[in-house]
Amino acid sequence: MFDLSFFKIAVLAVIALVVFGPDQLPRMAIQAGKVLRDIRRYADGARADLQQYMPDEFKDMDFNELNPKYFVRKHLMDEVGSTLSGTRTPAANAAAVAAAAGGIGVPGAGTSSAGASGTAAGPGSLTPGEQPPWDSEAT
Repeated sequence: MFDLSFFKIAVLAVIALVVFGPDQLPRMAIQAGKVLRDIRRYADGARADLQQYMPDEFKDMDFNELNPKYFVRKHLMDEVGSTLSGTRTPAANAAAVAAAAGGIGVPGAGTSSAGASGTAAGPGSLTPGEQPPWDSEAT
């Protein structure tokens, strides 16, 4: 979670030993353990209360899915991975964006235009070698 190596933990232990002293360090560790135990107990109680008073349609909800790390991985990174692996075409990506936006603020959402070669191109597709437009005021 915090990506602590053995060396970092050792440095933190030495700093704690210097700051609190050898006589207060065991008491501080016990107090920190009690605080962590209380926080976990409060969180478990809140989770149980939420599950008890939730409507029936949300009873099977997994609270771990609300964790930002898992939420981003599930909803954003999975789509990026499928796009990178080639399972979705640029036109499918544009259609997915248009569907997610509901067509609001997406020019040409849900439609495709015919290019000069007569093939259907997505709303934001470029021909090979063409430079994308640059908006200096966008940044």
